[in-house]
Amino acid sequence: RFIAKPCAICLGIQDSGAHRAQPNAILEKVFTSITKSPDAKRLQGLAKQLDWDERRVQRWFRHRRNQDKPTTLTKFCESMWRFTFYLSIFFYGIRFLWTAPWFWDTRQCWYNYPFQPLTSRLYYYYILELAFYWSLMFSQFTDIKRKDFLIMFVHHLATIGLITFSYMINMVRVGTLVLCLHDASDFLLEAAKLANYAKFQRVCDAFFMLFGVVFIVTRLGIFPFWILNTTLFESWELVGPYPSWWLFNGLLLTLQVLHIIWSYLIIRTASKALVRGKVSKDDRSDVESSSEEEEVTSNSTKGLLSTSSNGSNRLNGHVATAQWAGE
Repeated sequence: RFIAKPCAICLGIQDSGAHRAQPNAILEKVFTSITKSPDAKRLQGLAKQLDWDERRVQRWFRHRRNQDKPTTLTKFCESMWRFTFYLSIFFYGIRFLWTAPWFWDTRQCWYNYPFQPLTSRLYYYYILELAFYWSLMFSQFTDIKRKDFLIMFVHHLATIGLITFSYMINMVRVGTLVLCLHDASDFLLEAAKLANYAKFQRVCDAFFMLFGVVFIVTRLGIFPFWILNTTLFESWELVGPYPSWWLFNGLLLTLQVLHIIWSYLIIRTASKALVRGKVSKDDRSDVESSSEEEEVTSNSTKGLLSTSSNGSNRLNGHVATAQWAGE
């Protein structure tokens, strides 16, 4: 409210939403009480009742759905908040872990386990991360529901489960490594989205390409060969097959499956951009085109994170994900 919004206004982002549908009592009643996406039979009946053609009725419902979606200014403020958190918590984690012995030697995570001290800096790092992911879990139900809702829901559940469970069993040393590794790429995606909303396309593309490289290196390289190696093999060697070992590693393997899915989506989006010089409509797009003219405009927009004529983000969250996203 006091920082992100003034920044958005300085960048020329206006607080204006999509084209509003013309007032119509009959269609409004259908929209609010029956369905927001009428089928062909209902469209035909409404067209006859209003003496409109079906295309006009369909366009009205598209406009009506879009006017309830968040504006570009709202999205900018949300992304700026996430960018601020991810960047701050990442540098806090790096600064904290730089002097931690287990950052340089992962076997230190298991020496004298579970009798390892919980310092105040480690405690606050854990609590801040847990609070943030709980906020993402709750806000997911109030935000616009996207097609990757289930994937993100599983991701938030696994993350919260890992943070809580590792804290309960004092497996916080390896937990800090997991948290810091995940934060390394998230702020880059939010930076790309901020540049996209501000229509700095080259900056947006550069941040997204950097995000893709960091994401793949950390999630498909460092995570399995550094994190999973110590939780699966070094812990088994130094501590033994304790009961919670199975649950903890099961959650980590669930995250790795999600990493593979997201990496595939990011690579697919980047490859399309390199081959065609543009990205087609993102499957997670939360705003629809209101007419054929708008669809043509959005499809002709260049860049990795293209903005359609109504200001929608084509790549929102962790999907080419990328919200997407993350996360």
